[in-house]
Amino acid sequence: MLAKYRRKQMPNGLRQTLDYSFVLVGAFFVAIAFNLFLLPNNIASGGVAGVSTITKAVFNWEPSIVQWGLNIPLFIAGVVILGKNFGAKSLVGTIILPFYVFLTRDLQPATADPLLAAIFGGMIVGIGIGIVFRGKASTGGMDLAAQILHKYTELPLGICLVAFDGLIVLTASFVFSIEEGLYALIGLFITSRTIDFVQVGLNTSKNVMVITNQPEEVRRILLNDIDRGVTIFKGFGGYTDEDRKVLMCVVQQNEFSKTTRAVKSIDPNAFVIAMNATEVLGEGFKR
Repeated sequence: MLAKYRRKQMPNGLRQTLDYSFVLVGAFFVAIAFNLFLLPNNIASGGVAGVSTITKAVFNWEPSIVQWGLNIPLFIAGVVILGKNFGAKSLVGTIILPFYVFLTRDLQPATADPLLAAIFGGMIVGIGIGIVFRGKASTGGMDLAAQILHKYTELPLGICLVAFDGLIVLTASFVFSIEEGLYALIGLFITSRTIDFVQVGLNTSKNVMVITNQPEEVRRILLNDIDRGVTIFKGFGGYTDEDRKVLMCVVQQNEFSKTTRAVKSIDPNAFVIAMNATEVLGEGFKR
């Protein structure tokens, strides 16, 4: 409760400062990964950074200028077309990332191996973007373009994002080579996984659903032996046409085996469903 109290009591100015710090630090990580790993190895793993990698190879245009030239109009278009208040923090991210790319443009490449570049470049980009997301902001770019496409086509937003990133990777395959296009896909995948890791961390729990003929006994053992809360839903058997109780219990990863053994000790025929649960907030978990 103390941590929760402290967050509530944190002054608004301090919260804003912390969020802006996340944006500045995260954008720096992305810029470092771009200049150390991605750009020198022609890995255009989606986004405005991928476009600037392609234009650098074809026209020898300065990547930071290309990123500014795309990010700022896309941000303005997002505000005008989508009518959303993207916030000053996202505007800072949109401007500061190309600035960092410009400042670090003379760094020597960390590796000439494209596979290592895709893996570690994608990982560091994911860390950077994840930190920016922690600051409740973004670095603009193709995310805004995807939202605009989503508005006018009604395609799912995820499909729009994949379409833009896929088009950039496909273009890279023609400009560079199929092999480098595949490396770009590896980098894109690792970036997405790393963003999830930064956002969620290792705190993966299990959401356990139990359908049993002995709901009261199972409820008691979950409450007393596992020491976890239980929520009971009213269910209806699709085959038996009988009313059933469905018990839901969220447990830590290391408690899962103990939980299933406890349930089976009461009802060997119990039907148990387990699903991964992330960002579990509440009593006994994160506050």
